[in-house]
Amino acid sequence: MSILAAMQKNMMIPEKYKQMSNEELEARVIEVKNRLGSKLFIPGHHYQKDEVIQFADATGDSLKLAQLSAENTEAEYIVFCGVHFMAETADILTNDNQKVILPDMRAGCSMADMADIDQTEKAWEILQGIFGDTILPLTYVNSTAAIKSFVGAHGGACVTSSNAETMVKWAFTQKERILFLPDQHLGRNTAADLGVSLDEMAVWNPITNKLEYEADPLKIKVILWKGHCSVHENFTVQNIHDTRSQYPNMTIIVHPECRREVVELSDMAGSTSYIINAIENAEPGTEWAIGTEMNLVNRLIKNHPDKKIISLNPAMCPCLTMNRIDLPHLVWSLDTLEETKNTIKVASDIAKNAKLSLDRMLKNS
Repeated sequence: MSILAAMQKNMMIPEKYKQMSNEELEARVIEVKNRLGSKLFIPGHHYQKDEVIQFADATGDSLKLAQLSAENTEAEYIVFCGVHFMAETADILTNDNQKVILPDMRAGCSMADMADIDQTEKAWEILQGIFGDTILPLTYVNSTAAIKSFVGAHGGACVTSSNAETMVKWAFTQKERILFLPDQHLGRNTAADLGVSLDEMAVWNPITNKLEYEADPLKIKVILWKGHCSVHENFTVQNIHDTRSQYPNMTIIVHPECRREVVELSDMAGSTSYIINAIENAEPGTEWAIGTEMNLVNRLIKNHPDKKIISLNPAMCPCLTMNRIDLPHLVWSLDTLEETKNTIKVASDIAKNAKLSLDRMLKNS
C-alpha cells in the first residue's frame, strides 16, 4: 500500500459509525462529553448542521471560535466542527498542550483553496516588479495558515467580515496599495464602501499570473485576488428582483461575500454575526430575505417563528464542505481522541508568522 493510500485509509470513517442510529450516536456524544468534562471543548461554526450544532459548547464565526478555544486552557481536546482553515487558526492560537481535531479532514473551504502559497509568492514577485514596495497584503481569515503566514511575514494582517473596513483603513496608513486575499467580493465591497472607486481596483488572476485591468496600473489602489465563496457567489441580482416582486415588504440582508451588484441592491449587508443580530433584534411580524448559508437561514427560520424569513435564493444548498461534518464523524473523532487521526497541526515556522497576522488584526481592529 502506498503512503498516500495509507493516509487516505486512515482518514476514512469506519463503516460501523454509518450504521449507528441517531439515538446511539447522540448517546455516545453525551457519554464522552460527561466523562471528559472541561477537558473537551467542541466549537461549532454557524453553518454546521443542527445534528452537530446541538452538541457545540460554543457557536460563532471562525475567529471567535478559535479565540474561545485558546481561552479554554483546561480543554485538552478541541474538536472543531467547521472547516480546515478554522481548525488551523485554532491550532495557531491554542497552546502546545491542546490538541485540535477536525472530525472530517475532507471538510475544506473552496475559497481558501483558491489561493495557495506558491501562487501567492509568484504573484507577490510580479506585483513587486510592477509597483515596488507600495503594497501591503491583507488576508481574510478564510485562508490557509500558509497564506496567513505569508501576510504576517510581509507586514500585513488578517481581516474578518466584521472588521474588514477597519483593517483596510489601517492598511492604507501603512502602504499606498493593498493586496486583498482570497475573496475578491469582500475586498471589493469593503473598499467601495470606504470610497475607493471600482476603477481603482484590479483583479489578480492566479491562473494566468496577470492583472485583469484595462487602464494605467499606477491608478490601482486595491488588488483583489480572484477568489470567491462558492455559496455566497450564488446569490444573484435576479434573486433580488424576484424577491422584490413577490415580497415587496421584505428586507433583504446579505453577507459581504456576495457580488458587489447584489450588495448594492440589498437593504443591508454584513457579517454572519451582523445578520444574526439583525434578525434577533427585529420586530415581530417583519419580513426578511437572507443571503447567506442555508443551514444558518433554516436555523433562523426555526428560532424566529414570529418573523417571516426566507432564503434570498430559494434553490440555495448548504455549504457542501462544511456539511461533511456530521454526527457519525463527530462520534468517530470523539472515539479516537488519543490517536493521530484528524489532528490539525500547523508547523511552528508557519504558525509564528500566521500569528503575527492575527495579532496585528486584533491590535488594530
